[in-house]
Amino acid sequence: MTALEDAFRAISADALNMVKDGQVIGLGSGRAAAVLVRELASRARSERMNITGVPTSLQIRLVAEECGISLRDPGDTDKIDIVFDGADQVDRQGNLIKGGGGALLTESILIGMADKVVIIADESKFAEHLDAPVPVEVHPAARRSAAESVMRLGGKPVLRLLDRGFPLFTENRNLVLDCSFGTITDPSTLRDKLTDIPGVAEAGIITRRPDTTYRAKTDGGFDAI
Repeated sequence: MTALEDAFRAISADALNMVKDGQVIGLGSGRAAAVLVRELASRARSERMNITGVPTSLQIRLVAEECGISLRDPGDTDKIDIVFDGADQVDRQGNLIKGGGGALLTESILIGMADKVVIIADESKFAEHLDAPVPVEVHPAARRSAAESVMRLGGKPVLRLLDRGFPLFTENRNLVLDCSFGTITDPSTLRDKLTDIPGVAEAGIITRRPDTTYRAKTDGGFDAI
């Protein structure tokens, strides 16, 4: 186990103190989320808590099923008590770039319906301003037109491909354009402009400030922001 994984486990132990019996918990995707889901299952068993998880992706669904967590599909959910998720980048104001794993649409939906949002990211993901490529999920029929619209906004879109050169399709059967804009000084406005493009299902900029953001450190420690 690496020091970073130790940090994720320590963060999970702290973050799960927020969880109460009977709650509906949004389960984000990625490495940190997988660690948290395993810790959540262990906590629920030891404290005899009845919790329901709502997964953002097949990846985290499989982890949760393996751990024995009761699950509910996002489409059958209208309210989430807490969502735990990761981020590709976090700026000083708490704006996020998400979607590196391709689950940005479902992640955004769960964040939107959650009473409380908790983000876990390693220290390399924190920056003064957002400047990482922004994932944009688009319907296949809008691949070219959406890319041209992104370029008119000053972005450089690149179609996300699998290792063998085939396009990556999300679980919603959409494509992902990874769009570089350089330093993003107004994340909210850029998000609005991207989501206004016909055929765009979601843009990977989240402007809702998390209630708690955990920063995992490479020495195995962490802090909360």
